Amino acid sequence: MSVKHGLLALLQRGPMYGYQLRAAFDSATGGTWPLNIGQVYTTLSRLERDDLVAALPENQGQRPYELTPHGRDELEKWFATPVRRSDRPRDEVAIKLALAVTTPGVDAAEVVMTQRTATMRALQECTRLKTQPADLPWLLVLDAMIFQAEAELRWLDHCESSLLRHRSQPVPETTDV
Repeated sequence: MSVKHGLLALLQRGPMYGYQLRAAFDSATGGTWPLNIGQVYTTLSRLERDDLVAALPENQGQRPYELTPHGRDELEKWFATPVRRSDRPRDEVAIKLALAVTTPGVDAAEVVMTQRTATMRALQECTRLKTQPADLPWLLVLDAMIFQAEAELRWLDHCESSLLRHRSQPVPETTDV
């Protein structure tokens, strides 16, 4: 999710000023994506420039923003468009492991084990949080985090097996020509 579309979605609820948007974003994502107030105001400036939001008159020192018709259209389009795998950020764990297996002096199996331990702890924490009362948006975020952690653990198991298979294969001899 982009900050841009997150703020548009929040403004669909009604006019808000920057600090309200930041608090609502934090609440909607369960604090899993920290958003600083500078990002909020920078994004609001761009959204206003692009005619997706409009600033309302200042009220008690705060300037609220509201969606424009163009902003509503953009939000509707965003919700209707699936997220492609290629649109998502790079997977730092996969990149780290790919580099670990090719970097001299790095024990790739240890990198896998360290990541597995961290992922298992994250999974346990998310599972613990699911036992506490929460609203639906936070529960959906938690479910996504749990499924992602479970998938990462399966992938790490696969990586460990691949490393073991690769180590047990004989190294082909090279001949000088």
